[in-house]
Amino acid sequence: MSEEKMIKVTPNELHELIQNKLEAAGLPKEQAVETANHLVYADLCGVHSHGAVRVEYYSERINKGGITREPEIVFEKTGESSGVFHGDNAQGQYVANLALEPAIEMAKKSGVAVIGVSKCGHTGTLSYYLRKIAEAGLVGMAMTQSDPMAVPFGGAEPYYGTNPLGFGAPSSMDTPLIFDMATTVQAWGKILDARSKGRSIPSDWAVDSDGQPTTDPNAVNGLMPIAGPKGYGLMMMVDIFSGILMNLPFGKHVSSMYHDLHAGRNLGQLYIVIDPARFGNADTFKENITQTMAELNSVKPATGNTSVRYPGQGSNQRYEKNRTEGVEIPESIINYLKSDVIHSDNYEGLGAFAN
Repeated sequence: MSEEKMIKVTPNELHELIQNKLEAAGLPKEQAVETANHLVYADLCGVHSHGAVRVEYYSERINKGGITREPEIVFEKTGESSGVFHGDNAQGQYVANLALEPAIEMAKKSGVAVIGVSKCGHTGTLSYYLRKIAEAGLVGMAMTQSDPMAVPFGGAEPYYGTNPLGFGAPSSMDTPLIFDMATTVQAWGKILDARSKGRSIPSDWAVDSDGQPTTDPNAVNGLMPIAGPKGYGLMMMVDIFSGILMNLPFGKHVSSMYHDLHAGRNLGQLYIVIDPARFGNADTFKENITQTMAELNSVKPATGNTSVRYPGQGSNQRYEKNRTEGVEIPESIINYLKSDVIHSDNYEGLGAFAN
């Protein structure tokens, strides 16, 4: 199968196309603007699985009523350093971004904030929120639930989602330290890419219906946790913090992305935000983060490697490059965004491993 033609667009062009499509699907302008901000950011970082490729799915869910267009969003402060941001199943990126406001404000006032985000849609890449926390001079962690797609260690059927978690910290440079990872060995999007190109996958990425490692992307019935039982434990931790802690559906009870696009997903997310000034000198902290990044880059590379990079460095470099030079998007996605089509009813009822 030949590679699809790519079209280079500026961030502003891509934002306008995404915003227009989401508004045409019925999303209010304020929510469409913020969602487009997030999706463009993901594409600039090279995280294309969470960028413009998601627009048609979001448009179908919005159009079918699975997103609350006029939500009643409430922040419930539960303590000096804690609270729950009730999202009423509004567009996930919009809700998660709004929840940053009390999280950052509370951390600056109390030194630390633990904010749960309750009942929202898919929130995209965590690094978007972690970058904002770092830009506010704070240290942050974020974690969120996702579809049951990963098998527990030793299991043959999915129970947890890819359940990502991430970390962000300010440095003394313009570039913060941002780390965002799934708790599975590989993202589902990578397997989809191999499937579309007729390629095999490494045997440690996924399992078949018998729970056995598979190199056939068409036989995948579950993703593997990173580092076996250790990744399995991290999945459980994320699920507890972002689900059970707020009395939300958990584990295999988390709603599927495609099962019912007419209903809200009731997903959860958690922010932990810390003011480094409460533990030492904030400027020294930032300088030491910068030193850490530089020293990691100066580590002697192992044979076969040209350099050592700090976690998240590749994403940072792509972000800086693409926001000035433009980003390449598949022609089919650009054509869809420019068309009058809201959605083609492609996602309703699909299984987790359908596409």
